[in-house]
Amino acid sequence: MLARLRTALLSFLLALGAALPAAAGEIALLREAQLGPRPFYLVDKMKDGPLKQQLSQCTGPFHKTDFSIGHRGAALQFPEHSRESYLAAARMGAGVIECDVTFTRDRQLVCRHSQCDLHTTTNILTVPDLAAKCTQPFSPADPAAGRRASAKCCTSDITLAEFKRLTAKMDGFNPDARTPEEYQNGTPRWRTELYASSGTLMSHDESIALIRSLGAKFTPELKAPEVAMPFDGDYTRETYATQMLAAYKAAGIPPSDVFPQSFSLKDILYWVKTEPDFARQALYLEDRYEKAGLDPNRPETWKPSMQELKASGVAILGPPIFAMLALNDKGEIVPSAYARAAKAAGLDLIGWSLERDGPLNRGGAFYHKSVKAAIDRDGDTLTVLDVLARQVGVRAMFSDWPATTTFYANCMGMK
Repeated sequence: MLARLRTALLSFLLALGAALPAAAGEIALLREAQLGPRPFYLVDKMKDGPLKQQLSQCTGPFHKTDFSIGHRGAALQFPEHSRESYLAAARMGAGVIECDVTFTRDRQLVCRHSQCDLHTTTNILTVPDLAAKCTQPFSPADPAAGRRASAKCCTSDITLAEFKRLTAKMDGFNPDARTPEEYQNGTPRWRTELYASSGTLMSHDESIALIRSLGAKFTPELKAPEVAMPFDGDYTRETYATQMLAAYKAAGIPPSDVFPQSFSLKDILYWVKTEPDFARQALYLEDRYEKAGLDPNRPETWKPSMQELKASGVAILGPPIFAMLALNDKGEIVPSAYARAAKAAGLDLIGWSLERDGPLNRGGAFYHKSVKAAIDRDGDTLTVLDVLARQVGVRAMFSDWPATTTFYANCMGMK
């Protein structure tokens, strides 16, 4: 009887603690990941078979997992790289959260997917004094001349203080716009504006503090500068790369909690030389599919080879989904020759990005182009994820909606 009373009292105190407001500067998170209806909707839309049967019996509880990486937070429905997007990713169980890193006019680091995307991801064009500083001011569409609306606004056009005056919005633009307001109203129909009214922009340092408070790990990506380097004469690419990792040292974050990324092999090799502790988890994001005509099924197009990458110090390779998948003679989704070679060379793989192609009832787009013939429903998201996890053997997956990857990892017993 006494034992039962102690157990009941402990349960009450734990529940009370969970209900109390967090202390100043802390974020109150529930102990279990909150997935919402989407993963279960995807299961319902799967083709009948053993995988659907297994996943349909998975009801939780669900917990945070490092397999689930919040791609720009939870960018499917929240303004990317905003505080709200990071919070949503953490609440959906993302064990790792991404800040794409670029720099401002006064060389402060901030979270943006591209140095020059402020005109599509923030409200800058409707803030007159800041819009005036854009590299390319807003130009309205002119149907008679066949000209589409355009603008180009970069973080390097403004200071950190000015950057913090902006509001994040869903990425998108209206090419037929006649006004700045119309231009910034271009969210794809399959996303939403429901959570985009007050997106809070984040400096890199603020993202570190927030993500640490959420109990998650970090994957900062050093974005390619879109201005001439050295910037203002003496801010070099190497200084920039060093500055990004120095922020984690200053915050007391252990290298084992950081997965630095870059699409530039030179950046990865620079970290191998100068920051070996961080380089052990550095992620070389596959860029050769655009620049060198990489064909996932033709090894002669992979230069350097998988073995050469490994020998140079690369530990983790980050390809887009399509590069890791192919179709066999039966039309089934299987690992590509690229994926098999990477694993044979001892490279870990982290893929990008799930739930970024929109609805899959028409086969998807860029991310699924190698397996388009096998894709005809939203539920194929989980079929693709299963091949990537169990056959390709990816270490983790970036996702625009981390609930999906959290759900799968928990159901399949992954960490």
